[in-house]
Amino acid sequence: MIQDGFILVDKPEGWTSFKTDRFIGGLLGTRKVGHLGTLDPFATGLLPVFAGKGLKYLRFCEGFDKGYSCKCVFGAGTDTMDKTGEIISENYPSASDIESLENSDYEMIRYAMEKVKATKEQLPPAYSAKKIDGRKAYELARKGEMPDLKPVPVNIYSLGVTGIEKREKGFAVDFDCMCSKGTYIRTICSDLGAVTGYGAYAESLRRTVNGQFNVKDAYTPEQLEKMAGEGDFSFVRDASETISFLPEIKLDPKQAKDIMFGRKIAFPFPVELSGDSRIYYRTTFEGKLIAVVYPSEEKGSLIMRIERLYAND
Repeated sequence: MIQDGFILVDKPEGWTSFKTDRFIGGLLGTRKVGHLGTLDPFATGLLPVFAGKGLKYLRFCEGFDKGYSCKCVFGAGTDTMDKTGEIISENYPSASDIESLENSDYEMIRYAMEKVKATKEQLPPAYSAKKIDGRKAYELARKGEMPDLKPVPVNIYSLGVTGIEKREKGFAVDFDCMCSKGTYIRTICSDLGAVTGYGAYAESLRRTVNGQFNVKDAYTPEQLEKMAGEGDFSFVRDASETISFLPEIKLDPKQAKDIMFGRKIAFPFPVELSGDSRIYYRTTFEGKLIAVVYPSEEKGSLIMRIERLYAND
């Protein structure tokens, strides 16, 4: 049975990311599964799941940027910043407020979007999987303890309104967002509510982009189950695709052999090293991935250090 690679799953609402892992593991007959970028149970959309030897590629994908579509309800706030939580504040706009917003083409909302888009640091939600001394923040929050969360750097590349609808109470705004790893869309909703003064929370959330992958290429669990039942495992993709974004170094026959035997090789071009941070490269020979390497200085010379060898897989 094919079980090495990765699968683009369109996660349904109500499933945890770990339930999705178990589902894929069951289809492929392996316990070696792991996902890229956890999605909250209420969220839907793109969840890449790695299986078997494909897990060896996962760590190089953890910094991918993400894209989301969200429906944000204005007029109330919840303790979880999404629809699954308890309402902790209400400040619904009056009829005259709504009329004023409509007459200005919701200028206040567009201003709030621009203000939040400029955010460079974000405090993770108390109800999140962020680890605090080895414990998840939501485990502490559910016990009534306040997690000691610290702001984390984020980049919000785009944040744009795609639709606005009036509700019996308040109104809802659809928006698309492209952002860096670790950005919480629920926090963006809460921040939008704070800027407008109405309060806000995420009613629906869908991940559309994860790195170079798009939800339009993902499969629902029903589709995957049907294909696997027919013996069609074409949904399992070559995991080397996931690191195609890394800059490539093409090796000659001697270099490829030296790397496979763990020998030191001179780095093929000058690069500037920056402290402890590493710049990874994928090395290939005749189109085949050999290893992921990074430049390192040794005795005044720049050499290739092997981060992960794939040639013998």
